[in-house]
Amino acid sequence: MAEPVNSANPANRAILTCALTGVLTDPSQYPVPVTPAQMATEARDAFNAGASIMHVHVRRQEPGMGHLPSWEPAVAAQIVDAIRAACPGVIINLTTGVIGEDISGPAACLRRVRPEIAACNAGTLNYLKIREDGRWAWPPMVFDNPVEKVKAFLDVMAETGTLPEFECFDVGIARSVGMFRKAGMTRHIDYNFVMGVASGMPADPDLLPLLLRWIEPDAPWQTTLIGRAEIWPVHQRTAELGGMLRTGLEDTFYLPDGSRAPGNGALIEALAACAHRAGREVASTAEARAALGLAAA
Repeated sequence: MAEPVNSANPANRAILTCALTGVLTDPSQYPVPVTPAQMATEARDAFNAGASIMHVHVRRQEPGMGHLPSWEPAVAAQIVDAIRAACPGVIINLTTGVIGEDISGPAACLRRVRPEIAACNAGTLNYLKIREDGRWAWPPMVFDNPVEKVKAFLDVMAETGTLPEFECFDVGIARSVGMFRKAGMTRHIDYNFVMGVASGMPADPDLLPLLLRWIEPDAPWQTTLIGRAEIWPVHQRTAELGGMLRTGLEDTFYLPDGSRAPGNGALIEALAACAHRAGREVASTAEARAALGLAAA
């Protein structure tokens, strides 16, 4: 059984990540940032609230196209440069998720931006959601991440000096991550338990101690929680067990009291409150860099 974190230990300061915007959410319907200026403003609010890492998705910049992802390296650079200018010393965590074998878009963005961290989806998932009336919310799809695709991403990350953050949608995927290291595919392990996707792990705080039994010893870990009110008890349990914490408009639009979040800053404030209730201080960017083995800014 995993034990709660020793709150008196300075090494257990909570590292907070803000997931600034999603991949397909329509900015005409939801308050998600799209342009470099919007991303920088939202990042600054989150940074001021305690986030030391910004998880970045890049969207198309043409009018009316902001609900679609972009893999243009120049656009990625504009957005990341704006965030770095607004948040001195911030750690960039770049998305890489694509469906299919072609990873040339994400690879080009990694090479252009050279982020400190990048998401590495660690296994394949049937990505499903069904409505109460039995209709699919979207056509059933496979988020394909076979080993050869994972290795291709890891090779690019090694080239760019980027640490992989392994996105784990179920227990089997989490258990695979240790195999990647044994196979020589990576030397660095950092787990991100993605919970709340309808066909993946539920956002259930009781799952966390079980998951921690099946990961590599002493590896950093965090939770990405998709949903509404049900995610906040899991954030709290993550804080109590010593994990890194993440939220943002990519993951939820709702604060713990059920109200709509006005932006990323308010969500990070609520996340920092989880850390404080667990007896943990929030890590600065310098402390987060040191804890993760990253170079000083």
